[in-house]
Amino acid sequence: MSPFRHTSLLFLCLLAVGCAGVRNTPSAAASVDQDEFGVLLMAHGGSPEWNEGVEAAVEPLQDQSKIEVAFGMADAKSIQEAVSRLEERGVRKIGVVRLFVSGESWYERTEQILGLRPGAPPPPAATEHEHAGGHDDHSGHSGHGGGDGGGDGGGHGGHSMEFWQVKTGASFALSRQGLAKAETMGTVLADRARELSSDPSKEDVLILAHGPADDAENERWIAAIDKRAEAVREALPFRRVQVMTLREDWPEKREAAENRIRAFVTQAGDEGGTAIVIPFRVQGFGPYAEVLEGLDYVSDGQGLVPHSNVTQWIADQVDRLRDGSFRSPADGT
Repeated sequence: MSPFRHTSLLFLCLLAVGCAGVRNTPSAAASVDQDEFGVLLMAHGGSPEWNEGVEAAVEPLQDQSKIEVAFGMADAKSIQEAVSRLEERGVRKIGVVRLFVSGESWYERTEQILGLRPGAPPPPAATEHEHAGGHDDHSGHSGHGGGDGGGDGGGHGGHSMEFWQVKTGASFALSRQGLAKAETMGTVLADRARELSSDPSKEDVLILAHGPADDAENERWIAAIDKRAEAVREALPFRRVQVMTLREDWPEKREAAENRIRAFVTQAGDEGGTAIVIPFRVQGFGPYAEVLEGLDYVSDGQGLVPHSNVTQWIADQVDRLRDGSFRSPADGT
């Protein structure tokens, strides 16, 4: 397996400079009391490195907004903890920024957990909650989609996945855009490609994403990410640029996807060139090293973070939510 090329110190320095300039200034028309506004950032989560990457991306915004992170795939336990921390800080209006590749992922489930949509059961008793190890329940909740590229090898990354309605007196506004539809993520991909390229006329770029179970939704993932890939095509005269998904949590779909992915990388070498593999994941390389074992390719193993554009995207979502409409949880379930 080809070793990753390490990201240059210059790139990391540029990231730090870019993040330092992130704007997050509310509009003059905003009516939300800043002392009562806070941000719940939802992210898949995974290894310590995965979590630290997300925390580093949001760190430049901590002086501008009250922000708490809830790791997990719409996990009621981590969401409750983050909401409670915000309420302890005086927050009564919470903007929920969902740091997922697809805006479809976990949206309805999140509404249910926050009490904005019926369907979530009451929370467990305190003693049961303290000892709960995570129900890992995937059944019956639309919006499961894909894990958006978290954890170690595409699993839950050690996070629980509990499902119940949180206890809160706050009201909420939820972001709907996923990273796949954010135009600025194209710049992230192009920057990665430039960093890894040595002879674009002989290089094929493969942009790899997690992918959901549903075939129609998977096609929407690919179409959205392919629009971001236009920035890569414009950056350098690469031989090919293609987007694929691994469908990694669904074995019956993953096998065919793995075959297509390996065939693409193999073809690049057979034609006297090199495959550059760029993950369209929030953080890291996920299970791709295992999938590509034995093949020659180039990658730095990085997802969308670290990059200042991710921090800016979060800031933009915060601005929209702050100036948007908030909904209060319904009584009961």
